[in-house]
Amino acid sequence: MQEKIAHLITALKGCRYIADDDLATTLSLMEDLSRPVLIEGEAGVGKTAIAAALACVRDTQLIRLQCFEGIDVSSAVYEWNYTQQLLWIKLSEQRDESVHESDIYNERFLLARPLLKSIRQDRAPVLLIDEVDRADEAFEAFLLEILSEFSITIPELGTLTATSIPYVILTSNGTRELSDALRRRCLFHYVPYPSYEKELVILNTHLPDMDSQLLRQITRFVQALREWDIRKRPGVAETIDWARALCGFDVTSLSDSPAVVRSTLSCLLKTTEDRQFVREQGIESLLTVSA
Repeated sequence: MQEKIAHLITALKGCRYIADDDLATTLSLMEDLSRPVLIEGEAGVGKTAIAAALACVRDTQLIRLQCFEGIDVSSAVYEWNYTQQLLWIKLSEQRDESVHESDIYNERFLLARPLLKSIRQDRAPVLLIDEVDRADEAFEAFLLEILSEFSITIPELGTLTATSIPYVILTSNGTRELSDALRRRCLFHYVPYPSYEKELVILNTHLPDMDSQLLRQITRFVQALREWDIRKRPGVAETIDWARALCGFDVTSLSDSPAVVRSTLSCLLKTTEDRQFVREQGIESLLTVSA
């Protein structure tokens, strides 16, 4: 098992995701036990990227269901192509052909949405159910039923059973408490903000040609900024964006380019309140820490 975990860590790194032993173990157990994985953590810590990296490692399709308030079956599972059905009925009438229910309620007019699509692949895909906490409790219960059986009943067609069992990853930002039933059904992993060492490795992985000293300064700056009392702490994706932005300005040292640092903070700060707070506090202490 340890060899398998080590191999998975290496494979994920090859797909530009830096995983620790805990995450790699959880993903390995997901495959061995055929269980979904619930991944929680603050926005921007790389939860969604786990699913993309796993799809890369397994050389399979990534199918994403973005949850939102009011999501329903037609958005998540399937719906009928009513426009094409009506057109078929009119054409049949013009040809004086009788129309039966089986003529219009068949595979030809079925629009598969992410959940249905994920169980009809010849090769097991990675199914990402993103921000499941944004959906309501009724949809969560419906989702639990599908994840338990990996089959979907369509009244006009009957029950469709999975061709292959997808690798299921659910993410949550913790905006709503999820049910105990869903948590019991899933393996669990929490993704915190990365440590300085891990974030530096991530930056080196995504920006291998960038000056290593500057990457260390950027990492220390962002790590210190997250300690401030701001509303939306920058995630890893924001750190990468900021590093790329600074590279575009030919910055070689943060302390030597305070004006550029201030003008590019839009990559890190995403609310008016946070930008005003940092403006009032000044960035001098952050520049000192990062030097």
